[in-house]
Amino acid sequence: MASRHQRPLGRRKFLAALGGAAAAAPAVTALAPHALAGTAPESGASVAQTLPLTIVNNSGAFGNASVHVYIVGNQDGRQVRVTPDGTLAPIALSDNGADGFTDYAIPLAGSGGTRLSLPRMSGRIYVALGQKLKFRAVTDGSGNAALQYPAGWVSSDPNYPVLHDCAEFTYNSAGMFCNTTMVDMFSVPLSIRLTGARDQTTGTVRGGGRAAAFAALRQVEEFSRLVVGDTRVIAPGHGLDAGLFAKDYFAPYIDEVWSAYAGRDLTVTTNAGTFTGRVRGGRLTFDGPAPVGFDKPSTRDVLFCDGALAAPNDGTTGPVAAVLGAGFNRSALLATAAQPVTDAASFYRTGITNHYAKAMHAATEDGRAYGFAFDDVADFASYIQDTAPTGIRLTLSPF
Repeated sequence: MASRHQRPLGRRKFLAALGGAAAAAPAVTALAPHALAGTAPESGASVAQTLPLTIVNNSGAFGNASVHVYIVGNQDGRQVRVTPDGTLAPIALSDNGADGFTDYAIPLAGSGGTRLSLPRMSGRIYVALGQKLKFRAVTDGSGNAALQYPAGWVSSDPNYPVLHDCAEFTYNSAGMFCNTTMVDMFSVPLSIRLTGARDQTTGTVRGGGRAAAFAALRQVEEFSRLVVGDTRVIAPGHGLDAGLFAKDYFAPYIDEVWSAYAGRDLTVTTNAGTFTGRVRGGRLTFDGPAPVGFDKPSTRDVLFCDGALAAPNDGTTGPVAAVLGAGFNRSALLATAAQPVTDAASFYRTGITNHYAKAMHAATEDGRAYGFAFDDVADFASYIQDTAPTGIRLTLSPF
């Protein structure tokens, strides 16, 4: 599978639409998750209109009656949700109850796995443990019904007290494209098994991995405030916006990178070719298949892979920006002048690094995780796909 930084990019915009800034209420989303970006049907491919989905509760901490599932997202430009009987229903303002929130919860079977039917759409599968999530149907800027999604990293969000997490997916005529994610936060250990042309599993948290991740971040002073009791760990970008993380944390490392490449070349290789750059006049400027340049990023730019490191869907600037964003988060840009670095043993080796992403990768059995938006650079993300899928299983792993 090609690294997604070599395909059109969509996830950063999706995250921003879901509430990239720590607003008082979660934003309305009308965009697809990253898994949809750049996907096209293969010649001769035949994908069913629905895909069997099984939810398995192996949490060990909550019984099936205390687990609530939500499948929400987009189909053909409209916001939709999946009902308990597997039908697709549009979001409607009339779905809000007396408390001002919808109840789109899908209950689990009394015991064992819960079999559902997943229609073609892109979105998220949320799981909430102990309490239901509060989704509110609202009117978006175009006058259409839309959802306010949970923002577990915002203390004023009505879902902040709820133990919950999600997986992302796109199921369309090209197949199934899915991932677990810790880009916003990490709370409930989830794994995905995708069967079809291959039998693949990703996201599985090793035994004791959740507790180890929480403990590791409590031990790093700059990251300790991101740990919210035993409920979740907030990603540092959201922590920065909430005043829980230093706005200049990466500044010394960024300065060192800018200084180093003022005197030597930095090369970045993507599907478009090899770009060769240096810092000139305070700007990292590349020659190669196309001229590409970047202003000096801020800590927030690094954590969100945005701002000065924004990645447009242009096949040139976007892929280079993704590689740079990954290099900063993994503190791998100074280890070698040839990027991207593909040896995970060389990641997170400096004091100033994304310790959150480091902890997320250490928590999983296969070392793959989505600790930041471009963690798929060099294929280190908990992402799998299949162009001939026959089933998908989402498992709540032991705490």
